Amino acid sequence: MSNRVVITGMGTINPIGKRVDEFYKNIRAGKCGIGSISLFDPTEYPVKIAGEVKDFDPSDLLSKKQVRSMARFSQFATYAAIQAMEMAGFNTEDGVPDDVEAGVYIGNGIGGFEIAENNLEKLFERGPRAISPLTIPLLIGNEAAANVALIYKVHGPCLTIQTACASGTDAIGTAFTAVKSGLIDMAITGGTEGAISQLSVGGFARLHALSASHNDDPQHACCPFDKNRDGFTIGEGAGMLVLESLESAKKRGAKIVGEIVGYGASCDAFHITAPEPSGVGAARAMEKAIKMAGIEKSDIDYINAHGTSTAANDVMETNAIKLVFGDLAKKLKVSSTKGMTSHLVGAAGAVESIVCVESINQGYYPATINYNTPDEACDLDYIPNKGIEAPMKYALNESLGFGGHNGVLIFKKYED
Repeated sequence: MSNRVVITGMGTINPIGKRVDEFYKNIRAGKCGIGSISLFDPTEYPVKIAGEVKDFDPSDLLSKKQVRSMARFSQFATYAAIQAMEMAGFNTEDGVPDDVEAGVYIGNGIGGFEIAENNLEKLFERGPRAISPLTIPLLIGNEAAANVALIYKVHGPCLTIQTACASGTDAIGTAFTAVKSGLIDMAITGGTEGAISQLSVGGFARLHALSASHNDDPQHACCPFDKNRDGFTIGEGAGMLVLESLESAKKRGAKIVGEIVGYGASCDAFHITAPEPSGVGAARAMEKAIKMAGIEKSDIDYINAHGTSTAANDVMETNAIKLVFGDLAKKLKVSSTKGMTSHLVGAAGAVESIVCVESINQGYYPATINYNTPDEACDLDYIPNKGIEAPMKYALNESLGFGGHNGVLIFKKYED
């Protein structure tokens, strides 16, 4: 069995939007959501900026009991999932009908670090009896998927995908293949991250992975493919999609907002943090996705690049695109939206998938903001600073994670 897989719902919360319409409006405006860290005191840290979700009140969509039983990354996931399911025509009271075989597939890179930090402090100051009994259920990475399944009474597969910065993309890809193969009729899927904490920021800073030169100018800290880039800017949030077989969506009379046609995954098997410089691993994932989609390379109109604003990633990713597309590479429109959202780690690929779907539907190619100084090693068309209004049929979303994890999705304009 090979089903067409369509998208019937989307939801997000991230540094530049608490709903899909607000988010994409700000993408079009080139708004940057990076600023000074407020979730903890960063005075002693070399990096003092991040992409925070400001003025977040989970009780807008969740009960007080639910809020207390979730860490920040789970709150983001459920908040975005409720939006996506509302768009798809489901409510939290009824959940998913018994005659619909559904699953939950959510990517998460780090989990509830802040829960670990708070309870380690209690442990060291007052001993083991001071540890909260909810510590483990709050901090472990699978709890986002478990909470979404609980809210919507989903009894099918409930999986957490953990492939670092490729987690959200790989979760959607895993859900896509499950629906495509007929294993399930529908999936709630995406990625989430709530990792702006002392340990994660301090740890990434010690790896020299974060931009540390823009503490006084956070709006320009993330500059993908620019010669003066010096690291990524960590962020938080979630992106969720509802995927269904075309048959299931039509049977329900659901509004269809997009289609997924390809997924590819690979591993560099090269280094625990550094990407393989030639881009061969990322290229392998792109080739697989294009083959599954059954299209020509020339059919791809736009690539939403991983584009982290790190020296190693941006050159490698440029190399990978050239390996796959050859002479076509220079004609492709490529951009990274991380200059606006920051790097949402496990949520990045899911939020960027929403960018792809909205870009197809609105006929708009989003810009790479903060692009001022070209790098001779990054010589593609990165749509510098100003987006382009033009038709789009196929968009490719690429996510590349620590450990050499590569995930690629291909989205298509829905046509009956």
